[in-house]
Amino acid sequence: MILIGANGVTKAYVTEEILKDVTFNIQTGDKIGLIGVNGAGKTTLLDILNEELSIDSGEIYKQKDLKIGYLKQTTDLNLEETLFNECLKVFSKVLKLEKEIRELELQMSRIAGEELSEVLEKYQKLQDKFNELDGYEYNSRIHGMLKGLGFKEDEFNMHIKYFSGGQKSRVQLAKLLLSRPDILFLDEPTNHLDLDAIEFLQGFLRDYNGAVLIISHDRYFLDKIANKILLLENKKIETYNCGYSKYTIQREKDLKMRMAAYENQQKEIKRQQEIIERFSNYGSARLIKQSQSRKKLLEKMQVLEEPASVSGKFSLKFNPSVESGKDVLQIDNLSKKFDDSLLFENVNIDIYKGEKVGLIGPNGIGKTTLFKMILGKVGANEGSIRLGSQVKVGYYDQEQQNLDENNTILDEIWNEYPKLTHYDIRNYLARFLFVGDDIFKEISELSGGEKARVSLLKLMLSSTNFLLMDEPTNHLDIDSKEVLENALTDYNGTCFIISHDRYFLNKVLDKIIVLNKNGTVTYLGNYDYYLQKINESKDEKEIFEISKTQLAKDKKKQRELEKLKSKIKKQINELEKEIEKVEKELEYLNSIASDPTIYDDNEKMVKLFKDIENKEKEKEELYDKWLELQE
Repeated sequence: MILIGANGVTKAYVTEEILKDVTFNIQTGDKIGLIGVNGAGKTTLLDILNEELSIDSGEIYKQKDLKIGYLKQTTDLNLEETLFNECLKVFSKVLKLEKEIRELELQMSRIAGEELSEVLEKYQKLQDKFNELDGYEYNSRIHGMLKGLGFKEDEFNMHIKYFSGGQKSRVQLAKLLLSRPDILFLDEPTNHLDLDAIEFLQGFLRDYNGAVLIISHDRYFLDKIANKILLLENKKIETYNCGYSKYTIQREKDLKMRMAAYENQQKEIKRQQEIIERFSNYGSARLIKQSQSRKKLLEKMQVLEEPASVSGKFSLKFNPSVESGKDVLQIDNLSKKFDDSLLFENVNIDIYKGEKVGLIGPNGIGKTTLFKMILGKVGANEGSIRLGSQVKVGYYDQEQQNLDENNTILDEIWNEYPKLTHYDIRNYLARFLFVGDDIFKEISELSGGEKARVSLLKLMLSSTNFLLMDEPTNHLDIDSKEVLENALTDYNGTCFIISHDRYFLNKVLDKIIVLNKNGTVTYLGNYDYYLQKINESKDEKEIFEISKTQLAKDKKKQRELEKLKSKIKKQINELEKEIEKVEKELEYLNSIASDPTIYDDNEKMVKLFKDIENKEKEKEELYDKWLELQE
């Protein structure tokens, strides 16, 4: 059943067209991801569907009495209310019924006879309505929702005015989910949520009976929930009836097909234009008439638009200036306190050359503080931090505090790298989508995504071999995230990255370190591997209660693994040299065999072919060994 349908919807602000001929529908049970670059008009579309904006043309159909819940990026809460009481407002009808039921119970204790029968009948109707609205469950539902979204019991009676911006956003989300509308409109719902809260929200939405329309840059989140993707691009909507991962594959195929069709049509247009010009120049009445006919057909042709391509993406590549030693970072028994409050202790980390390592853990556990300790900006209370030989550290700050708000984009790069020419800087900035007068914009004028691109450019130019990155995918749209992921995958240096982006953690990283108040635990795999190991653990507390002996064993095992890798790599190099030598010898023997005079000497010929056979066998054995080592 169609809940909402849009047909030919167009919307413009003054002279700028935002949406053009947008057509799609939302059906019962749909879990839809609405994606598109920043500024494409996604939030505008939600505002239109929620009747907060009018349309210039087209139609919007809605099912009668449709209940819509809309989570915006801005909050609307009573700051003087407590957390629990603010959530209670969702159940105002239930609370009113409960009050009426209590009043009737008091009334029934004082009356009898026919009057009691009338009150009992009214009481039963109210009870039935109360049960229908799950009246006995609202307290447990509020508790479960708030805990799932990361609030603690002792915060339930706190006034909302004392909460951070992120916590207020979570309150707004809790109220919306508790209200259970027919359709949920969610604009970046995973912002301000840690991984546990995202997992909770993911499970809630997956099991939700209503329809859901989500604007999100969290691709892992979309992949787990969405059964339909709406791509808003070039002012139009394109519908993909599949999850996010399948969408990316289908999208790539579609683009290739469209590009081929576009290029073929452009070739045909050019060919027809050349024929028209040639016929016109001949001067023959018959050929001139033909040229005019071809021209009319060409004018009636529906010209295909050039498909979206990678031209709208920035270009990023990290190149280390020097190669670091094998041991990049070693942290032993590190602890940090602020005043008398313990942030974390027993932190043990080993990172080796070429590894892509993720650091995860609850919000506020000290992940950014740990990075600042590695950089030498914050001191330790106990333990040690050692960087290896030739390690050159580059840092990406999620707060963009390394940018001077008063600088222009041009000056920000030039001040950091004064040896670059004006032409070089313009060229680099163009690769990062800053062209024309954009380069003279002040940093303070830039959006979060633009600031992120400036920071990434500075990091790229630094030629470091050990990247420390704090939430690098924040503020980036999906296309930009993919550019960053590809650059880090191709990077032959070492990465240590804080991230809540699970798709990113899966695609780029080969080791996950979990930071807890009591220490760290290392998982030699990506995010899905980490989840698998967590789910296998019967008691989550076991994960963090690891003895120093076990930690020492793990570190020893890691060192042995690195030694084995190094030994295998050496053996592979030696085998490749032997294979190259044997192939040269075979080439020489085959050149002799191609000489017809060799067949005059039978003994020499037999020996030659025996040598060739032995060399072929030797080459085959070497290749078998090489393949074994590769595995």
